[in-house]
Amino acid sequence: QVQLVESGGGLVQAGGSLRLSCAASGRTFSNYAMGWFRQAPGKERECVAAISWTGGPTYYADSVKGRFTISRDDAKNTVFLQMNSLKPEDTAVYYCAVEYGLGLKIRPREYDYWGQGTQVTVSS
Repeated sequence: QVQLVESGGGLVQAGGSLRLSCAASGRTFSNYAMGWFRQAPGKERECVAAISWTGGPTYYADSVKGRFTISRDDAKNTVFLQMNSLKPEDTAVYYCAVEYGLGLKIRPREYDYWGQGTQVTVSS
């Protein structure tokens, strides 16, 4: 059974940084695409970053390009999201997701496995 556990969320002032981690268990995840999504109240869940199973190709939403960095450590079955220069509009619940297969996956429906979410709140 696949389990994903996010950590690293919290309250930070605008301009600050946070690093989210997602520890996966239950499989060997080197052949899995991984992604970070967020959902703010009243808004749809959106992909902010994704990484392919090779760790090569990555995707970033325009709103976070140059500020967020996704990375993965397959030896530890962990995916990270480094978030710098945070803005109040980054406030949301952040979810990690994994799915078997090639390529980048940026749509929620492409993922079967989700974490429970971690709250990120950026104060102005």
